[in-house]
Amino acid sequence: MATGRLAIDADPGLSRSHPLHTTPPTTPPTTLPHTIIIIIIITIITIFTIFTIDRKAMSIVSEAVQDQIFRNARTQNGFTSQSVTDDEIRAVYDLAKWGSTSMNTQPARFQFLRTAEAKARLAPLTSPGNQPKILAAPVVAIIGYDLDFYEHLVTNFAHNPNARGVFAGNEALIQGTAFRNSTLQGGYLMIAARMLGLDCGPMSGFDAPKVDAEFWAGTKVKTNFLCNLGHGDPSKVMGRLPRFSFDDAAKFL
Repeated sequence: MATGRLAIDADPGLSRSHPLHTTPPTTPPTTLPHTIIIIIIITIITIFTIFTIDRKAMSIVSEAVQDQIFRNARTQNGFTSQSVTDDEIRAVYDLAKWGSTSMNTQPARFQFLRTAEAKARLAPLTSPGNQPKILAAPVVAIIGYDLDFYEHLVTNFAHNPNARGVFAGNEALIQGTAFRNSTLQGGYLMIAARMLGLDCGPMSGFDAPKVDAEFWAGTKVKTNFLCNLGHGDPSKVMGRLPRFSFDDAAKFL
């Protein structure tokens, strides 16, 4: 004789959803493994993308670019009559400004002398050899350094609330940081100029206190160096002078 359970199971008239019909509960499939897989895939893609971008950003530039910026670039002693526009100078600055400085201090300040009157104010304050170069150059850049640069760190280094306090009252640190980093920025300016098709004639040989008084009066800015900008006259370029080899100037430790 069949048991009640078997009889019920055997009766086609009873629905399998009948309360007397019991089946083991089923657990809905979880989506956690799929979520983890998706996260892993996204992470891998992100890392690969960042790595690829970095690789592209730091790729080796062409030999022609290397030549233009360094090997064939010369200190210019004279310039052609080809003009240099304000937009060109702005483009040079807008490229050079991305160069690194410690704590993003950016102490360099620039004055670009374009008029004959402005150049005539500067020329007498420089050595005799520099005077005709300044008067003939399309543009003369005065690269200075602002000793109040740290007052801007609340914006330029905002993630460190104590950045200003690192420098305030420490004159030696202010002077060293301003001079060193403005020199870097002057170098960036020259590289940017060469990348954008201009030639450079950097110069020392000037009376710094007099230049400061003439062009930076009423500020905390001091003069670092000068640089003529324009399109160089090849006939006035000196022969290529020697450079130290790696072994003469450098070593591995």
